Amino acid sequence: MTSRARAFAELVRLPAALTVPGDTLAGAAAAGPLRARAVAMPAASVALYWAGMALNDWADRDLDAVERPERPIPSGRVSPRQALGVAVGLTAAGVGLAGLAGGRPAAVTAAALAGTVWAYDTVLKDTSAGPVAMAAARG
Repeated sequence: MTSRARAFAELVRLPAALTVPGDTLAGAAAAGPLRARAVAMPAASVALYWAGMALNDWADRDLDAVERPERPIPSGRVSPRQALGVAVGLTAAGVGLAGLAGGRPAAVTAAALAGTVWAYDTVLKDTSAGPVAMAAARG
């Protein structure tokens, strides 16, 4: 893996995504026999998770410059603009994949989740509403 790819993998916390698909697969299995489209929902969840990680680092870039200078943005391995672009692209991919897997209801749910993640990372994290927003995103 190149150092550039390694920086982006670190930005989105690539290995942590292994914890994400289980919930969507369990939900799909509980709803009935697994269909081929059910594979897209875990992929959507991973995309939204990675989007949240990239957005978190973009939103915390000034704090990270002081407290975590080794992270991709403050170290200069990923620019803030690139991190924001990754967050936007992965958010769109996550909502789109959810729509492919479950139609409009799944896309609406994914969009609501994405909105919660964006609100948490960009506005609510350091407020009294922060824990509620995080709980909503994880719920």
